[in-house]
Amino acid sequence: MVGKQQQYNVVIASFLGWTIDAFDFFLLIFVMGDIAKEFGSTVKVVSWAITLTLGLRVVGAFLFGRLADRYGRKPMLMVNVLLFSVLECASGFAPTLTAFLVLRALFGVAMGGEWGIGASLTMESIPAHWRGFVSGLLQSGYSFGYLLAALVFGVGFDTLGWRGLFIVAILPAFLVLYIRSKVSESPGWKVSRVDPVDHGTRRPANRANIRRYLYAIALMAAAATFSHGTQDLYPTFLRIQHGFSVHEVATIAIVYNIGAILGCLCGGTLSQWLGRRREVVLAAVLALALLPFWATASGAIWVAGTAFCMQFLVQCMFGVMPAHLNEISPRESRATFPGFTYQFGNFLAAGNATIQVVLAGRLNGDYGVGMALVAGAGALAFALLATFGPEAKEVRMTAASGGVELA
Repeated sequence: MVGKQQQYNVVIASFLGWTIDAFDFFLLIFVMGDIAKEFGSTVKVVSWAITLTLGLRVVGAFLFGRLADRYGRKPMLMVNVLLFSVLECASGFAPTLTAFLVLRALFGVAMGGEWGIGASLTMESIPAHWRGFVSGLLQSGYSFGYLLAALVFGVGFDTLGWRGLFIVAILPAFLVLYIRSKVSESPGWKVSRVDPVDHGTRRPANRANIRRYLYAIALMAAAATFSHGTQDLYPTFLRIQHGFSVHEVATIAIVYNIGAILGCLCGGTLSQWLGRRREVVLAAVLALALLPFWATASGAIWVAGTAFCMQFLVQCMFGVMPAHLNEISPRESRATFPGFTYQFGNFLAAGNATIQVVLAGRLNGDYGVGMALVAGAGALAFALLATFGPEAKEVRMTAASGGVELA
């Protein structure tokens, strides 16, 4: 059993890994217009960088997940953090838009591995009664990364430009040293090495798990459509449609990311009491009710207030996912299943930003309505899927079955 200090170290490392991952991703959304201007292109074309990153995360989730299931969570987490940090830095040196898009695609592969490995390493290392809160804490790393990107953009853009912002992102790679010295390997993975799944039953078990994979992928596709529908083009919406300055956009982004962080912590904690499914359905329904007010808000205070509430509810839902996906995972592929289904869902929703730009163009430049249509469809689908899905709260991570069968 992992000691308490080691459990704290695992949580800290996985939280920071996801924070840095998100920071690297969200730097892009603040500077798409500037990148388009430098390369003589359009925001629509540059938005393909988001699509490529989201789309190729599934490749990284599968590749690094399989490696982590075979060689251990800890070494693959170290490789993953180092790789996406280097690729982020390299993006700042891109000589052409084509080179930039290629680097963002490769960054997507590297980014895709971190979430699943970090979540499985953590959930296999902590007591069951911690899972709700720690799940929310881990997922809040995404919002902390967004918040950090907003702060760095607001403080450093005028001095560093968009290239400098990407280049300084190499610094968080030093997290690898902390992981190497302070983090222990997952006890769940160690048990799987001592007591591996019987080879005679592996293939039938995998066939039986197909429905579990398909359900989780559909759930996460809906969740990603909802989440990214409210996030990816929001700074562009603020700058282009509302005409806010760089510092106003950064301030509003800080406000709504505080809401997102609180939402993760509240959602994860509440799910330990209500159950995973009930909590996420409640958050999705409340977000649907808020959506029209969020999309049509005007004035900095009203925009910031509705954005705070929306991201609180979005992350109330996402705060449950690290625990929920690990709890319904097969034991023998716990590093692969959560990350792969999470990122495959993102892959299916990878065209969000481009679709929203096209919709806005057809709606006379109304980004608010375009975002609301996409996000609303995702929230509705997510609520329905969660209602009829499985619940496996507090399942034993080292149990032989390692999950819950779907009806």
